[in-house]
Amino acid sequence: MPQAPRSRYSVFVFSSAAALLVTTVLTAGITLRAGSAGRAEPAPLPVTVLPFAEEQSYRETLRLSGLVQAKARAQLAFEIPGLLLALEAEEGLAVTAGQVLGQLDTRQLQAQRDVAAADLASIDAELQLARLRLERSARLRESGAVSAQEYDETRLTAEALASRRSALLARLESLDINLEKSALRAPYDGVVAARHLDPGTVLQAGEPVLQLVSVDSLEARIGIPASHLDELEPGQSYLLNLRNGDVNATLRALRRDIDTRTHTALAVFDLPPTATVLDGETVSLSLERSVRARGGWVPISALLEGERGAWTVLRISQRQDGAQVALREAVEVLSVDDNRAFVRGSLRDGQPVVADGVHRIAAGTAVQALEG
Repeated sequence: MPQAPRSRYSVFVFSSAAALLVTTVLTAGITLRAGSAGRAEPAPLPVTVLPFAEEQSYRETLRLSGLVQAKARAQLAFEIPGLLLALEAEEGLAVTAGQVLGQLDTRQLQAQRDVAAADLASIDAELQLARLRLERSARLRESGAVSAQEYDETRLTAEALASRRSALLARLESLDINLEKSALRAPYDGVVAARHLDPGTVLQAGEPVLQLVSVDSLEARIGIPASHLDELEPGQSYLLNLRNGDVNATLRALRRDIDTRTHTALAVFDLPPTATVLDGETVSLSLERSVRARGGWVPISALLEGERGAWTVLRISQRQDGAQVALREAVEVLSVDDNRAFVRGSLRDGQPVVADGVHRIAAGTAVQALEG
């Protein structure tokens, strides 16, 4: 009987602890709900959008590159072998047609010519004497003082000397030609582009000595794909882009055979004399054509590369509650022109497309569309 008060006390302590625990849990729940109710939704992300304008075709620009070349370009060489005695031409030297640029040693040729000239003088004297004998023999033959055999011998001697004289004349002409060829002359006005040899070299016939290019007339050579050949017409003027600006050039020739290395046909344009351009510089030609395809232009910055090379854009969609969200649309890129691309896909005319910053926007993100 003395332990009864202690039992009542234990029950009281347990009841109080349970009540405190319930109160704590309820208070925490109320506080959590209050915090959740007070937290605001994240603000929509402002994005710049452009309306998608659907078209039935697009203009494709093809930029083709080529080289400026001199119309005349030659590797100058001597036609005969010999010792290179002098070569005054240096790289970059402007020369005129007929100007002597190099000289071979001609002493041996000159000696051979002197011998041939002396032989010719001797033959001339012998031939003159033989003709006098022939005339005398002809008169004596009429009187019977000279036999027919003696007359024939005199005649044949004169003819043999005449033949030897003709051979010596041909020999002298050949030596004179070789003496003329021992001087290397410029075939046209131009500039020495390269010097391959120096004086003192023993040359073979045809061995290149100098490279000469013309400077008064330049041409542009550009490879044209077979699919664009019908867009060009010889004799017409086309705009070419050079280092210091654009010039109008006339298409002189368009080859109809395809280079197996470049898979293009060669187009040759005559550049105007006013074009300030150098041999070997690059030149470009832009060709445009209309391609029938349904799609529209979007900024390059609106494209996002996906898996396996696929491309997507972000389209703005409006939910039932009026909120705007970004949704991904797969597109196919048909053409690229500077900072824009022509694409086709499920986009429809007038739908707003995010113009830039697509890498920081996930699909389904709440956005605020701003007209670009």
